[in-house]
Amino acid sequence: MAKSNEKDVEKKPAKADKNQKPNIFVRMGRRLKETFSELKNVTWPTVPKALKATGVVLVIVLVFTVIVTCMNVGFTELLELLTKSGSSGV
Repeated sequence: MAKSNEKDVEKKPAKADKNQKPNIFVRMGRRLKETFSELKNVTWPTVPKALKATGVVLVIVLVFTVIVTCMNVGFTELLELLTKSGSSGV
């Protein structure tokens, strides 16, 4: 009976070890393995789809660039009009 109690005592520290975090290198290795596993499941677009999506993004960027540039020029002209008329009255 004393031997069975000794076995129970020996098992308790083993459970405590399972609750501890593994070291940083083991966790990084697991994370890398999980990442590559997920990348295998990714459905990659075809070249024509990728080119079409790239074209859409470039067009949207160009449109917004034109809009922001026009607003910038407009606000600059408005500021110049306000500063010229204010300084001539002084």
